[in-house]
Amino acid sequence: MGWCSPPGGKERPRSKQTLTPFFLAVYHWAEMRTKMRIMGFHAEAIKPLNEAAAAELGANLLGEAIIFGCAGSCLLLEFWRQQSLKRRKEGERLASLRSLRADVDRLEQALDELQVQVQTAAPRNALEELRAELRAELQEFKGLVCEERHEPDPEPPKDPEE
Repeated sequence: MGWCSPPGGKERPRSKQTLTPFFLAVYHWAEMRTKMRIMGFHAEAIKPLNEAAAAELGANLLGEAIIFGCAGSCLLLEFWRQQSLKRRKEGERLASLRSLRADVDRLEQALDELQVQVQTAAPRNALEELRAELRAELQEFKGLVCEERHEPDPEPPKDPEE
């Protein structure tokens, strides 16, 4: 008798024997042996399947394989989609970072130029002295203009800083 013999004990013709019943028998044997060990039984011999049970087991196994394949394909496609999305976002982030660094470099250069201009400008004390001199000359000029017109001297304007 073979692995998948019909109930009458007759062997199938050689042309009908393929590898499919062998794989189904191995699957049945492994499944039953595992179930028996899980339940605590130690069966030495496992009965072979009849033709109808083997066909049903094959159909169930094929259905589960198709479902598993579809689910695995969906997971793989989702993984690839997420990876491409992640790469695109990373590219956008890097472009934004490069742009910000260019802006910072440009601003640093402008700041350096302004610092040079400030350092080359006259110090604050010199500006105050120049302002005082200009005020004195302005008062002198106003006095001259008032003398020519014969007007009294105007009161000096009040300093906003005082």
